Amino acid sequence: MAISVKRDQSGPMRHVVHIRSHTFVVDEPPANGGEDSGPSPHDIYDAALGACKALTLVWFARRKGMPLEDVEVSVERDDSQERDGVYRLRTRVSISGDLSDEQRQQLLAVAARCPLHRLMTEVRTEVETVWK
Repeated sequence: MAISVKRDQSGPMRHVVHIRSHTFVVDEPPANGGEDSGPSPHDIYDAALGACKALTLVWFARRKGMPLEDVEVSVERDDSQERDGVYRLRTRVSISGDLSDEQRQQLLAVAARCPLHRLMTEVRTEVETVWK
């Protein structure tokens, strides 16, 4: 699968992302020279973690027959030390449903092991940049 990111010259930093049949705009906030017409790449990275945790909780609860009703995950970024090699994300998980304390603890543990959490913390990612 290829993801395409193409400049949209209607804005100074605006780009359009194409993933399969999905299209969305990415941009930078005004402080970085953009118009904030879409999320920044950092926003998308952080949101991917929150989305993965939410989707993993729903998948797991369905698989185990747990009465999970609603899921909300918020992600807070601390990038104050990013240039020193430390990028901190704190996720807060809120769920509802007629769940026992044991099920709630099990779901929290599952959220802490979602695929993107593991990818961000346990896997070495190699990126190659070449001319098209």
